Amino acid sequence: MRTLEQLTIDDFKPVEGEVFSVSAGNEAVDLMLVEVKAMGSGLREGGAFSLLWQGPSDPFLPQSIYRFGHDGLGQHDFFVVPVAEKNVGFQYEVIFT
Repeated sequence: MRTLEQLTIDDFKPVEGEVFSVSAGNEAVDLMLVEVKAMGSGLREGGAFSLLWQGPSDPFLPQSIYRFGHDGLGQHDFFVVPVAEKNVGFQYEVIFT
């Protein structure tokens, strides 16, 4: 299993469109990874990138660190920022630099 520091855009491209389980307090929320986007150079191997997630209308996840779980990628803590509200729920972004 790769550590947070070792993760690259190539780890997330194959799982774009898949659902991750996110620990939010005492409950789990499913977020779908809807976009994996390169962002140019960065300190990590392969450069900087962003991940855009689609979540439900309820619950709303405020900006914070959450534990994400995925069968293929394991569990990792990501700093999550809410970026948009759509008809189907909230969108969140995680940026790796």
